[in-house]
Amino acid sequence: MKRAPTFRGLWPRLQPLLEGVDFLAAHNAPFDRSVLKAACEHWHCPPTAQEFLCTLQLARRRWNLKPAKLSDVADHLGLKLTHHNALSDAEACANIVLRANTCG
Repeated sequence: MKRAPTFRGLWPRLQPLLEGVDFLAAHNAPFDRSVLKAACEHWHCPPTAQEFLCTLQLARRRWNLKPAKLSDVADHLGLKLTHHNALSDAEACANIVLRANTCG
């Protein structure tokens, strides 16, 4: 991956996509927040201002799930998941948020 762009090279193109976004959803959000913060600090990039919504904590509160790994929550909700595939994980997180806000 020698030719892959660095975080510093990508961040100026990614950050504008976050403008107007109320929050970022992630499973075990404190981890993702810390990684993003560390990358911004390392590459001297301005951090994102959005709050993080933790879908792990959301699933525990909403459906009383334990364990609440992403695969457990996806199974509980009948969501398709290819675990540790970035797009699939992101779609699962988005669907967890949607289901938590629409289920009675």
